[in-house]
Amino acid sequence: MPDTPAIEVRNLTKRYPTGHTAVSDLSLTIARGETVALLGPNGAGKSTTVEILEGFRSRTSGEVRVLGTDPASPTREHKARIGIVLQTSSESPNVTVAEQLTHFGSLYPRSRSTEELLAATGLEAQRNTRVSRLSGGQRRRVDVALGVIGRPEVLFLDEPTTGFDPEARRQFWDLVNGIKREGTTVLLTTHYLDEAAHLADRAAVIANGELRALAPIDELGGPEARRPQIRWRDTDGTQHEERTDHPQDRIRSTTTPMHDLEVIRPSLEDVYLEMVA
Repeated sequence: MPDTPAIEVRNLTKRYPTGHTAVSDLSLTIARGETVALLGPNGAGKSTTVEILEGFRSRTSGEVRVLGTDPASPTREHKARIGIVLQTSSESPNVTVAEQLTHFGSLYPRSRSTEELLAATGLEAQRNTRVSRLSGGQRRRVDVALGVIGRPEVLFLDEPTTGFDPEARRQFWDLVNGIKREGTTVLLTTHYLDEAAHLADRAAVIANGELRALAPIDELGGPEARRPQIRWRDTDGTQHEERTDHPQDRIRSTTTPMHDLEVIRPSLEDVYLEMVA
């Protein structure tokens, strides 16, 4: 039903026979039309979580629903409503880029045009090149094009712009923003914080299989994590650190010399690294 969330995860856990726990008691809800970025270091559990939502990996416990369906038991109709861009490419066929996009487009009732996809993924110059002869980064762009070709209701993007040059990344961002305007729900994993900031309504930070935060990008870590920090040294060599919302007022109010004075305003990267440490 339209009022239900696009993705619901409750107490998701994935534990392997070796005893390793990849995901631990993770819960999150993603509304229809929302874009959420999964952030975290390698091995944090991002890809495992996404693969469970896609139906490619089983879970140990917990409840999962994607468009109201358990992805562990999907119907053909459910699969048609989902778009997936995997982290790795499959074996490349001996057809041109344009031929492959045109073929896959013919399988969907409302597919995007080949020309639109070539432009959006920066593959216009490779339209007549056989996919098997593309570079790794160019093949990745083909993967992205195939993932969005059928205008899915929910789109999973697992590190989609790896291998893209800056111009191609910007073109891809434009494509995703266009998809968002159509009402598509997007779950994105990425190592690029600027990409998450540009595309996502919210970000979920995962570390050691646990959800550390789920909030709009500019609210991650809470107000305290974003407060400026003052660092200085007294004349006798004593080091000081202090957080304050008004560093200029604090400095002006000091009557003793402040040597090696620094005012540090935490960036998104600083906040993120502190959360996953």
